[in-house]
Amino acid sequence: MITENNVSAIIGPNCNFPAISFGAIANFYKVPFFPWGLATTRALEDQDRFRTVATLNAGSYGLGVALHETMRHFGWTDFAFVYSTVGESDKCSILKEDVEKAVSDFNDDIQISFFYEFPEYAISQTETTRLLRLLKTRARIFTVCLSDEMGIKRDFALSLIDAGMMNDEYVYIFVDPRTRGYVTQEDGILMDVWVDRYGSKEGRDEEAKKVFQRIFILTDLIPDGANYTQFGKDVIRRIADPPFNCISNCSDPRYKIPAVYAGQLHDALYLYALALNKTLSSNPDMYNDGTTIMYNSDETFTGWSGEVEINKNGTRSPTFYLFSLDRNGETITQGNVFVDGNTAIFTVSYKSESDLWWNRAGFARPLTEPICGFKGDNCPLTWDQQYLGIVLGACSVVLFMGVCLIMLGIYFYISKQRENERSDKLWEVSSLSLVKAKSKAGMESMRSLQSGPSTTSTKMTIESKKDSLHYGFFVYNREIVVASKYSSRVPMIEENRVEMRMLRLIEHDNLNRFIGLSTDGSQMMSIWKYCSRGSLQDVIKQGKISLDAFFIYSIVRDIINGLNYIHHSPLISHGNISSECCLVDERWVVKISYYGLHWIRSHEKRRKKDLLWTAPEHLRNDDIFGSKEGDIYSYAIVASEVITKSSPWDLENRKERPEEIIYMLKKGGDAPLRPTLTLGENMDMNPAMLHLIRDCWSENPGDRPTSDTIKSLLRSMHSGRSDNLMDHVFNMMENYAGSLEEEVEARTRELVEEKKKSDVLLYRMLPK
Repeated sequence: MITENNVSAIIGPNCNFPAISFGAIANFYKVPFFPWGLATTRALEDQDRFRTVATLNAGSYGLGVALHETMRHFGWTDFAFVYSTVGESDKCSILKEDVEKAVSDFNDDIQISFFYEFPEYAISQTETTRLLRLLKTRARIFTVCLSDEMGIKRDFALSLIDAGMMNDEYVYIFVDPRTRGYVTQEDGILMDVWVDRYGSKEGRDEEAKKVFQRIFILTDLIPDGANYTQFGKDVIRRIADPPFNCISNCSDPRYKIPAVYAGQLHDALYLYALALNKTLSSNPDMYNDGTTIMYNSDETFTGWSGEVEINKNGTRSPTFYLFSLDRNGETITQGNVFVDGNTAIFTVSYKSESDLWWNRAGFARPLTEPICGFKGDNCPLTWDQQYLGIVLGACSVVLFMGVCLIMLGIYFYISKQRENERSDKLWEVSSLSLVKAKSKAGMESMRSLQSGPSTTSTKMTIESKKDSLHYGFFVYNREIVVASKYSSRVPMIEENRVEMRMLRLIEHDNLNRFIGLSTDGSQMMSIWKYCSRGSLQDVIKQGKISLDAFFIYSIVRDIINGLNYIHHSPLISHGNISSECCLVDERWVVKISYYGLHWIRSHEKRRKKDLLWTAPEHLRNDDIFGSKEGDIYSYAIVASEVITKSSPWDLENRKERPEEIIYMLKKGGDAPLRPTLTLGENMDMNPAMLHLIRDCWSENPGDRPTSDTIKSLLRSMHSGRSDNLMDHVFNMMENYAGSLEEEVEARTRELVEEKKKSDVLLYRMLPK
């Protein structure tokens, strides 16, 4: 035909092995070749061997890639491939080879567990049932390739019922390069695939339908719809026209419906026409050159076989569709798989995956392997079988352990109660154990410091301290203590006892030690260690010491150290910092006192002058608990007292009374009222100290530095120098002693000179 009839192109054949032979000949003579129909073998995609071939069908290899992607989408890793060559000799055998090749090319965890070809003698329903019973022990996901002819698919479906393979564990996917889906053709009549084509009246059509409602079909686009119906009518009508002239032979009822591949034949001719037009417009002399025609076949169009997309290699990039039946037996599309070479994309069409499993219990997707295994002999033991003995033993152990735990819990509870009672005894102070001092004997304590030439020795005793409305002085366990008195008597609850135990354990160089609480006397009193030099307010008021820059640094450093400890402890904040609660011991170490006990202080009426140290935000909210930021503000007020060596807000030299100051503090404003920081003469104070104090009493609590920041800044202000106050005092004393010695020597020399003058004068006055 090529050499004698000068054939320009070959359309077909539509079978695999003839197509391979035609392709080799066409390649030799460089004639364009367009196979269609069942010519699906992957061999035709070999461009080195078939350079003039452009395939119109959806190849078997592409169907294998689509099948692999479907398995991956549903999470199935093992499946079986069963097929039969009865009816269409090479369709399923070629498909089997290409599916095996496609799955193995991915080299992943998806694999074909086994292949099985039904022999020709086993095509009967009875024999198929027998063989299926053997196969059910090896897989639950089955891919099936069968002919559309002879009712083979219906017989297979009924065999599944007879073999007991239609429970919810099984999945069946019919794979076919081209099929009518759930419809078959018999004598020119289309009928549902589950209908008995022989009219044997066996009465199993409804059973078969239910089986097909559990079977998926993965194939190229099913020829269907009104347009395709009209196309079919046109094919049948024109088959009688030249050049076919099929009149008498085509009048048989079997030919009332066009073949399922008719659309592909149309698309093959249409593709050749498109490629030929492109060739004639670009290079007319190459109109019958197969390589050029194939190169120009790179086209995309909508044909009667679906969307046609031919790539540069002359291979169709197909889209396969996953079909199923709904409750009414209507075909619905559940998804599609676009294939391009070894790449596939699965796109779902269902709204919810449960729509796929509407006829299965729980709408659940079947597993690759059942829980009990393929043979059903690997079922996990029932709960009773597996765990009853363990549970009984465990219950016995738990019961025993429960009794032990209860007894242990009771023991620990009693032990804890006893421990708490012992701990409570540490802070519980009986009023009978608080003794008033009656004489100076054994009570005197010399506490003196020479801070300069103007300071003299002072002796402070417990008798010099007088009880007041808020404070009392006692001897407790041969130790001088100070008692803070409360006008209210607050009931003691467990939460308060926990706080008392915690306060009793606090130890810090700059926190005055809490000794306990006295609740059995006429007044509730908190007991604290006595500091011999009194409060910082007392020290400033007496004015008997010279507060130089280092002295001031030491005081503010001690206060912030104690405050920092409180801020990092469960107490969180002091809430009542003032120069009255900052006590000074015999070594001039400042210790913060009267911390904690908010549950008592909340019932006490606060004096107006006590509010002079309170932050404005707490004054406005009448907050007695305070905060860390409020403590920093109070710290700044105390620091201003130390620097200016005056009372808070220098009340003696102000015209405002405490009530007026508190009112102005609550009012705030752009220029809020604050103490005046005036340094004394010859005061060598680091200016950064004053800036720090002003930052600490900022109106906005968020602008105030934290105790950690203040500690760091104070450390940087005094870097490289000794932090020991006593060393500083001793240095001052040594310097004073040295200057005193020099002054004595100078006076002695003056005395000697005066004596000499007196001797001379006396010598002149006496008679010679």
